[in-house]
Amino acid sequence: MKRRKLLNRHLSALIASLGHFDEIVVTDAGLPAPKGVEVIDLAIIPGLPRFYDVLRALRSELIIEEAIYAREIAPTALQEIKKELDLWASEIEAPIISKEISHEELKQRTAKSKAIIRTGEVTPYANIILVSGVAF
Repeated sequence: MKRRKLLNRHLSALIASLGHFDEIVVTDAGLPAPKGVEVIDLAIIPGLPRFYDVLRALRSELIIEEAIYAREIAPTALQEIKKELDLWASEIEAPIISKEISHEELKQRTAKSKAIIRTGEVTPYANIILVSGVAF
């Protein structure tokens, strides 16, 4: 559910279409996309755009209630994700549930996602499933 103006029309349309409990995935450059799931490919070159930049942009518009990521993610990347989720929770004034699952489970779960947003991130396992919340 949209919160503010986002320049990318594909991301704006995706966010506007989300209902409660719909899932989207923000991925690094290498996560495979299951057949039938829309891919919004933002990757330009390795490292551009960064995974965290895309999360920040989504934070400006999207209400989430849960974030799911792979337990294999590097500790420094996990710290960045947790910092971003804390800011997100503060802005929407609601808690966000964080859940760690295996990378294999994450890849399987992407099949039920409404869309995958591919970034240019090259940090291994920098992938997150965002579960849409409601604005009330």
